[in-house]
Amino acid sequence: MNFEFPLQELPAVMRGPRVERRRVLVGGSAFWGTMRDEATLVLDDGREVDAASASYLPPVSPSKIIAVHISYTSRSIETRNKPKPTETPTYFTKPPSSLNGHGGQILKPADCQYLNYEGEYAVVIGRTCRNVTPDEAWDHIAGFCPALDMGLQDFRDTDQGSMLRVKGADTLLPIGPGIVRGVNLFEQTLRTHVDGLVVQEAHIGDETIWGPHYVIADIARHITLVPGDVILMGTPCHSRSVDPGHHVECEITNIGRVGGTVVAIPAPRAAALGVGHAPTDTPEVRRVALGFDERVPERFKDNLRRTRQR
Repeated sequence: MNFEFPLQELPAVMRGPRVERRRVLVGGSAFWGTMRDEATLVLDDGREVDAASASYLPPVSPSKIIAVHISYTSRSIETRNKPKPTETPTYFTKPPSSLNGHGGQILKPADCQYLNYEGEYAVVIGRTCRNVTPDEAWDHIAGFCPALDMGLQDFRDTDQGSMLRVKGADTLLPIGPGIVRGVNLFEQTLRTHVDGLVVQEAHIGDETIWGPHYVIADIARHITLVPGDVILMGTPCHSRSVDPGHHVECEITNIGRVGGTVVAIPAPRAAALGVGHAPTDTPEVRRVALGFDERVPERFKDNLRRTRQR
């Protein structure tokens, strides 16, 4: 089978009209609503909420979050010096407790140096999915969200296989602000911003190695996906570390923009007692956290430097 792009026929989840569902906190309770226009969220009970001032909750309640290691050609070229990293995709998981809403705080412990951004799009499962073909997988997708797959790279030495502490810490998955369907994903551009400056950019259709239909069919060979489950589809080149005070956003044209601010917190109390593997600053940690500058566009590097000079 050939899973290359463009698709011969646009699946229903990517055919218009555009619909966006968001979940917000109003009066201490959670409510779902639908965006009427760019400024107004209409709750399911009929009330109208100003979208710009709303308090957002993650628009998903997953039983599991599964992430693709590498699925963009620019990321593969940067990290592996070839346009395809492996013959088939490889994965890791993030716990649901890592979820964070749009506009939330992204916590960086004092004993960690490297908190890296990774702008991504998330696929949200809408129907129970098991033993499907790639063509059938599209019918099991509820929609797409912008996401930030943040990572504490200081734990790379011990968690490289599981990524548990690297990618699983609390607040490390800002997602939303809504779930969108009715937009051709492969015609969109993904951009990551730090303090308003672009530090990652990729045209999704041009850089995709494996589409969500292939990834879902692969995972669902052995793992049942249920409504609300999230698949994170990888990031383009130039994932780098950010510091407290930086505001990080992932924008996907015609889908949305999710953001959060990095906030410093004290080191865990158990760390002072010598519990567990301490964060490290080794060649392997720096290889991932600092990347390969010679393989990424100069403008990304220049913009990131500018954020650090402010």
